Amino acid sequence: MLPEFSFAIIFSYLIGSISTAIIVCKVMNLPDPRTQGSKNPGATNVLRIGGKKAAAITLLGDGLKGALPVLLVLYLGFDLVDATWVALAVFLGHVYPVFFGFKGGKGVATFLGALFALGLTIGASFALIWLFVAKVLKISSLSALIATLLSPVFFYFLSGNLQATYIIILMSLLIFITHRSNIKRMLSGDEGSIKS
Repeated sequence: MLPEFSFAIIFSYLIGSISTAIIVCKVMNLPDPRTQGSKNPGATNVLRIGGKKAAAITLLGDGLKGALPVLLVLYLGFDLVDATWVALAVFLGHVYPVFFGFKGGKGVATFLGALFALGLTIGASFALIWLFVAKVLKISSLSALIATLLSPVFFYFLSGNLQATYIIILMSLLIFITHRSNIKRMLSGDEGSIKS
């Protein structure tokens, strides 16, 4: 299955490289998210510049982008480890998109979509942790980081697959890297809170 697996990895990376935020903003006649707010092409920045509807479409698009390639390879008979490599490929496409100068989003929604595709309970665990922390602490980026930190733990206990868990750990580390600026703002007390 080596040629098929190689094709799946390349295809998934290219799918990940399609920026939902940029497309949504263009279709809805909004400013390019790379030039406004945090300059990050992700749902949170789209929310700032375009409102809830544009942000919801972006969030859904980024999530589906993470889920569909994984669901496809699982349907085609790839095992969990191969599907997790595909999840990494689409995630890397989102964070480092070939179509946009390798400058993409932070990857949380795409990661979440991939987790749901790898297992409904796995994705739901991430989403519930995010929602709980967001409700209590009112900081979106912190909620995402805590859910990301715990994701390899619940992924391993729910899947029982250590090799696939290593790939989840790698994606989790990359999410912390993409959130460097958020972490700095949290440490300085400048990170924005979720508005009720």
